[in-house]
Amino acid sequence: MTVLTKKLTKKTLTKKTTLKQKLMGGALTGVLMTSLGVAAPMVALTQTATAAPADNLTAAKRLNKLLSNTKSMTANFSQTTKGANSGTFSGTMSVQRPNNFRWETKSPSEQLIVANGSSMWIYDKDLEQATKQNVDSQVGNTPALLLSGDPSKIDKNFKITQPYANKNYYVLYPKSDSASFKSLSMSFSGGKPVMMVLNDTLGQTTTIKFSGIKMNPSINSSQFKFTPPKGVDIINQ
Repeated sequence: MTVLTKKLTKKTLTKKTTLKQKLMGGALTGVLMTSLGVAAPMVALTQTATAAPADNLTAAKRLNKLLSNTKSMTANFSQTTKGANSGTFSGTMSVQRPNNFRWETKSPSEQLIVANGSSMWIYDKDLEQATKQNVDSQVGNTPALLLSGDPSKIDKNFKITQPYANKNYYVLYPKSDSASFKSLSMSFSGGKPVMMVLNDTLGQTTTIKFSGIKMNPSINSSQFKFTPPKGVDIINQ
């Protein structure tokens, strides 16, 4: 068997697993660009007669304050998607203002997403393939404006709700029809994001739980840089 045949066979065997991960990773990419607060949601809460929602402007200001307090963050994550491409993945993540993030899936397969504000790389180790994308082309219809620190801009692009005024739990609905997700639920515990729930346009629900969270640590800038390994196929988008 030639080297080329071996490589093609390997890609074929791993294609299905990596495709699932890519679909989930793609939906999350816009959200992660939100995030430096990687904002996160709690599971559904039981509504009570005394529960009252906050108005939209108040909700936006409160969410912005929580995000502003997150200058950087590292954590472990467990990501589960239910829908056409169900699966569970785990790994580590790092985010740092402005617009830097690293999302590294380690199990059951390996994938790395790195962004530094100007470009974003998605590296599939099993496929020996790296895709480079322009960050600017992705920002318009993603929650990236949450990083702006301006509640009026956030409110302009997203309907931000706080279903329970006494809970740090928020649900965002993009106003653009071309957004990659229908809703993003976020919650914080002790000022820390603990879980993210994303409902995408494919009808899938992705839940991300964070553990081992470190708030505002010093992160080496090299974590947000990527150089494709020798021999890796590079795709520019």
